[in-house]
Amino acid sequence: MSLEWLALVSAFLWASASLLSVIPARQLGTFSFSRWRMAVVSLMLGGMSLYTNGFTTLDVSQAWLMALSGLIGIFVGDTCLYACMNRIGPRRSGLLFATHAVFSAFFGTLIFKESLSFQGWFGAVSVFAGVLVAIAFNRKEQTKLEFVHGSLRVGLMLGLIAGLCQSLGTIIAKPVVMAGADPIAASCVRMIAAFIAHLGLRATGFSLVKARGAISPRVLGIVILNGFLAMVIGMTIFLYALKHGNVTLVAILSSTSPVMLLPILWIFTRQRPSIGAWCGAALVVVGTALVLAR
Repeated sequence: MSLEWLALVSAFLWASASLLSVIPARQLGTFSFSRWRMAVVSLMLGGMSLYTNGFTTLDVSQAWLMALSGLIGIFVGDTCLYACMNRIGPRRSGLLFATHAVFSAFFGTLIFKESLSFQGWFGAVSVFAGVLVAIAFNRKEQTKLEFVHGSLRVGLMLGLIAGLCQSLGTIIAKPVVMAGADPIAASCVRMIAAFIAHLGLRATGFSLVKARGAISPRVLGIVILNGFLAMVIGMTIFLYALKHGNVTLVAILSSTSPVMLLPILWIFTRQRPSIGAWCGAALVVVGTALVLAR
């Protein structure tokens, strides 16, 4: 039985974890939050991999590929995603991030010669259209989670870059996990590579990468919980799905995260999303259904 449906579980975990990112990302700053998150996740994944001897399933060339996947998908992708979230909120940044499904469909066809029917491609386009509709026709929210900080155009660009990098990281990782690499160890290598890159960037002394403030025990607890849900469980499950499934289908299913975020955000903020947001979400659902029924 195919395990592509696990991508839906990853989408739910990423949606839940995105809300936990708001407070630490804005208090510490994008780069500092990413460093702390990567540090705790690297420790958790590393401990699990040592316990299960997962590192023995990776040879040197595979480890380098996973490191490259981490640099693109996590170091660049996640940093852009959280910079986007700081500017336009978790829901809209999540919707932009969902465009990685369209990018993955393109790369999956080009590189792995995967194919979808006309119906499947129409579904992928519907997912992308849903993202645009939800952003273009959404009213300006005034909650702390949704208020626009800075340039909306910059936020949109950062979200699209994050989606592209997520797709590229996925494409690079697929051959490695298909060859039998342990997904937990593979995730660990990706995370460590991204963490080292962040440390190198911090060593440059650029003011942009410095922490905005000291981390408190409460914020550290949130960072640990966020990393555990999104990266330790969510990303590992995603790699399992990627190992056994079609890149395009896994990407489409994982891109439903913004749809899952809408009711969570409604409960959390007690503010009902706008009609435009629901219409965009509906298009994403329809698109996903078309792909699944291909």
